[in-house]
Amino acid sequence: MNMEASPSWLRRNLPNILRFQLGWFATVIGAAQGLSWSGPVVIAVILFFHIRTARHAGLEARLIVAALFIGLLFETPPALLGWVTYAGQTAALSPPWMIALWACFATTLNVSLRGLRAHSAILALFGLIGGPAAYWGGVNLGAMQWVQPMPELIYLAVGWAVLTPLLGRLALHLDGFRHEL
Repeated sequence: MNMEASPSWLRRNLPNILRFQLGWFATVIGAAQGLSWSGPVVIAVILFFHIRTARHAGLEARLIVAALFIGLLFETPPALLGWVTYAGQTAALSPPWMIALWACFATTLNVSLRGLRAHSAILALFGLIGGPAAYWGGVNLGAMQWVQPMPELIYLAVGWAVLTPLLGRLALHLDGFRHEL
């Protein structure tokens, strides 16, 4: 695993990292401000450029669709159980902007997280800490509120610790940026 910050590494990965961060902030701040549509629009543009730059667009699109489906399955139980509520959302379902964030995360798997995809333990640790931290940021920015914080945090930590390596493995098989096929 070579994670050095060489000029070529930065050229290849920094735009991907910045686009992901732009998508995350646009989505979470938009939701907190009552503009829940703004984040998915920004993410749609990010997805368009991401897939357009992929060497094998179909593979990358399949990875994104898989991440959307996994996100929908993962985000639904806490909302249905009432562990979390979302700004401006009255239905007991996870809002579309929350699911769109999964697509945005999927854009990092074959680019900036490429070197970690086969390292399940590192990805599990990354998910264990990073998953709940991202949600904590969403709570602090006002996009969501934890009604039952302890079960929600445990669910997020365990879920992301399992799903991040799973998505990494899936990305190995659905790599739209690999050079050979």
